[in-house]
Amino acid sequence: MPEKQQNIVDDLASLTTESWRTLRILGEMVQAFDTLNGLTRSCVSIFGSARVKEDAKEYADARKTAELLGQEGFGIITGGGPGIMEAGNRGACDAHTESVGLHITLPHEQGCNDYVRIRCNFRYFFLRKFMFVKYSMAYVVMPGGMGTIDELAEAFVLAQTARIRPFPIVLFNSAYWQGFVNWLRTSMVDGGFINANEIDRLISVCDSPEEVRDSICKRIIL
Repeated sequence: MPEKQQNIVDDLASLTTESWRTLRILGEMVQAFDTLNGLTRSCVSIFGSARVKEDAKEYADARKTAELLGQEGFGIITGGGPGIMEAGNRGACDAHTESVGLHITLPHEQGCNDYVRIRCNFRYFFLRKFMFVKYSMAYVVMPGGMGTIDELAEAFVLAQTARIRPFPIVLFNSAYWQGFVNWLRTSMVDGGFINANEIDRLISVCDSPEEVRDSICKRIIL
């Protein structure tokens, strides 16, 4: 095939692939809306590392936090995976509240945990993050890695820029998050990249499940 014709074929193949990808994105969004619009409770999302083991303190704290919030009438949303996510869904089951998992398909990630009762599967991270924001009234951010930071930053920026109504963002474990918060208050504030009042308005730090419950219930009345 002449080079010019081959280029046209390649362009058409690329266009077809991108067009079908758009339809897959739309289908994934519609399926998530159909599932999550059926939620009967206002929800709190709990984030944290997938690598936390069942016998770790972080696991117990996340489980208890979810249970206490569930007892107050909140549903619990997690990423549906292991570690902190499993603990959050398990705590939701302990409280007999809605236990939601927004599960992402990854090449080397473990499957959905056994405590998810309402499940959405995602191929695209940006859709999954959108659903977290849309169906959450607060975020509880447990110790975690870059994925946890990503979810925290997404919510902060959307609230900071008034793209969403600001909601409570609670960082759990002051010892873990202190360096991050100090960096925000020094490097970023001192550099003029962020205002100190934005941090105070959007982020709080708690050290016990009871503190998290009280902090969120103080700002959200069901």
